[in-house]
Amino acid sequence: MNPKHIVVLCSCPDEAVASRIAGALVGEGLAACVNRLSGMRSTYRWDGALQDEGEVLLLIKTLGERFPVLEARIRTLHPYEVPEIIGIPVVAGSAQYLDWVSAGSSGPATGPSTARPDAAADR
Repeated sequence: MNPKHIVVLCSCPDEAVASRIAGALVGEGLAACVNRLSGMRSTYRWDGALQDEGEVLLLIKTLGERFPVLEARIRTLHPYEVPEIIGIPVVAGSAQYLDWVSAGSSGPATGPSTARPDAAADR
């Protein structure tokens, strides 16, 4: 299955790593937008020991066809031995927003077309 649009989840150890990965993915045109959600706690087992750590979750909006390249890029930037990189298909969404995701995930940024469709409402 290769859905047209996906949201990729990726947890990071701190805001600095999350910011670096988000900037690279958007700057390189691998994702249209990356949300950083701070204050998350993750409980998991690693090397046989129970862990409880603060993390920052990335919500990465991109095209399904870009997943292999995006995954490889995250692996080069991420400090974890086994980073969380999970793609979830988008089954419905605003046509205008999904068109914007498509344009922003198709390669290097090219100017005004990469502005969020609702950016004027933010001002």
